[in-house]
Amino acid sequence: MFETDRLSVRLWDEADQERAFDIYSRWEVAKWLGSAPRALETPDEAAALVERCRTRSADPRYGVWAVQRRDTGTVVGSVLLMPLPDEDGSGDGEVEVEVGWHLHPDSWGHGFATEAARGALAKGFADGLTEIRALVRPGNAPSTAVCRRLGMAATGRTGRWYGVEMESFRIGRDG
Repeated sequence: MFETDRLSVRLWDEADQERAFDIYSRWEVAKWLGSAPRALETPDEAAALVERCRTRSADPRYGVWAVQRRDTGTVVGSVLLMPLPDEDGSGDGEVEVEVGWHLHPDSWGHGFATEAARGALAKGFADGLTEIRALVRPGNAPSTAVCRRLGMAATGRTGRWYGVEMESFRIGRDG
């Protein structure tokens, strides 16, 4: 997918299932994700998650990718660049894309989310996107700070996607 100074962003693979379980079985990670947050409970759920990430990465423009430290080889989490769901579910509207990140707590506070997301934004803009959004659950101050470090502008709260109120941020190709 792409590399940054400290990170390799790549497809999740079968060998990552244990680490995926370690990340997504933690409530402090899971509570910020999706419309009905739920931590993984079994390794089989982690295997299914890794497979979903691989499926979502079939289109080379988009994906949910593993973020791996280049110096240690440790997977620190995920970064994503994915189309947001249409409001009516038709798939006929203009594609709006979001960037997102989910990191293991032992990787918080090292700038990995900002670095991986900045690389994902660069990839998206290089692939022709003109605007990318980020959606953050209210109260998730660390992710809000990442959005600000990325230069994203706050556009207010919305329930437009995923059926839950989120803080919305956007950035254009030209900043």
